[in-house]
Amino acid sequence: LADIIQTQIVDDIYAKYDPVWNRRGMWDAGYSEAWRPNVPTALLELLSHHNFLDMKFGNDPQFRFDASRSIYKGMLRFLSAQYGFEYVVQPLPPSHVMAEVLHGKVIRIKWQSVLDPLESTAVPEKFMVYTKKDNGGWDDGILLDGQQCMIPSVDNGVIYSFKVTSLNDGGESFPSEIVSVCNVPDTKKILVVNGFDRVSGPETLETEKYLGFVDAWGKSVPDAYDLSYIGSQYDFLADSKWLDDDSPGNGASYGDMETQVIVGNTKDYPYLHGKAIVAAGYSFDSASDEAVALGMIDLENYKIMDIIYGEQKATPWPKPIKEPRFRVFPRPFAATVEDFTRLGGNVFLSGAYIGTDLLDDTNKVAFAERVLKYRWRTDHASRSGNVYANNTLLFGDDINYSFVTDFHPEIYGAENPDGIEPSEDSGAVTVMRYTENNISAAIAWNGEEYNTVVLGFPFECIPSEDSRNTLMKRILDFFENDQDIFQVATKDGRKKSSVNK
Repeated sequence: LADIIQTQIVDDIYAKYDPVWNRRGMWDAGYSEAWRPNVPTALLELLSHHNFLDMKFGNDPQFRFDASRSIYKGMLRFLSAQYGFEYVVQPLPPSHVMAEVLHGKVIRIKWQSVLDPLESTAVPEKFMVYTKKDNGGWDDGILLDGQQCMIPSVDNGVIYSFKVTSLNDGGESFPSEIVSVCNVPDTKKILVVNGFDRVSGPETLETEKYLGFVDAWGKSVPDAYDLSYIGSQYDFLADSKWLDDDSPGNGASYGDMETQVIVGNTKDYPYLHGKAIVAAGYSFDSASDEAVALGMIDLENYKIMDIIYGEQKATPWPKPIKEPRFRVFPRPFAATVEDFTRLGGNVFLSGAYIGTDLLDDTNKVAFAERVLKYRWRTDHASRSGNVYANNTLLFGDDINYSFVTDFHPEIYGAENPDGIEPSEDSGAVTVMRYTENNISAAIAWNGEEYNTVVLGFPFECIPSEDSRNTLMKRILDFFENDQDIFQVATKDGRKKSSVNK
């Protein structure tokens, strides 16, 4: 059992994370927790808290999932050998998920199966589609052979949410991201696009003298939730020695978060955005950015696209042997967004790193400035998370909003939002500013063919539902306004921005 599990883990890590991972020894010894149970037992020591590279692996949610899956596969192979049956490994979750309302009567959900390059038996054979209405619970699911589901008899004004799992003889996968729809009769329909699929450990400091995880530079983004975080690290001196458990040296952290559940990327943000859209008097469909980039949904059915980028940004692998993951605006999706604007589609974009993550790619910088009309000014633009609308005709009479920048029981915190400004000579204007420093927090642009609104912080991090509803309505109303109204508002907004500076 020990040999099979160790071999499985090392082979998978070799293939995906580290081609020189060190396989250490095995011992057959009288460890009490191993020999007392009357079942085959192995004790696994995978990572060392004295090794900083190991801790980067241990803090990475994707590695945690893959390592846990390797342990499961090893146990399965052991049982297969013991009892003489052919094993099948459970499949991976589906991707490219989307949901749309057709003709106001039928909901269509589509997705794509995902093969596991590390396991040839993990092939999906069937799928389950789970449904919930509004804020209710999930139903027992519908079993399907194909990669599409049609649900008739749509209740108007009800938000339907869906998640999909894959099945085979080995079991059921973890669920996909969640997509949602709502049909409000005789209203325009908005496409909500979820591009926030990042999960990550915290930012790191690694020099000859200093070593550790720096929450101030960027906290971790757990996969849904995390129970292991105890608090921010405060001892970064690499040669700081352990004295006792109360003075543990390098890596010592506060313990103020030991009892807290940390909210990460729950991958259900189309529902939260959708609630505000429905409150504003619109219908909506939703899809992953991968599904949109692949052309799985007809963009001609929409005049407004709401792009969710949350805390999406380039994230190195624990050992950077491959290109970083989770970048904003991968080129196929950026090209699709540009095509959408050519069709006259308006774009609402929000996210904490939508400027910062473009800086090492001149093509993406040009795309943001030319198509969406914004440019990066600074990162770490706000610590308090307070913003105000400085353009009274477009976004209200100095209405204040606040978003979460620290730990919160219901939503992740955007600790390092971007300061973004109108791109040069675009005619766009600043419409929101961070209260503590007047840095530009949001821009709006009105063109002859389409409009854009871009927030340098995640819309879903606004904890007040009333505030989300108010802001969403003002954004959607702006998309409906004609150019003459925008020109009047622009004049007013520029004058006030000048005073604030």
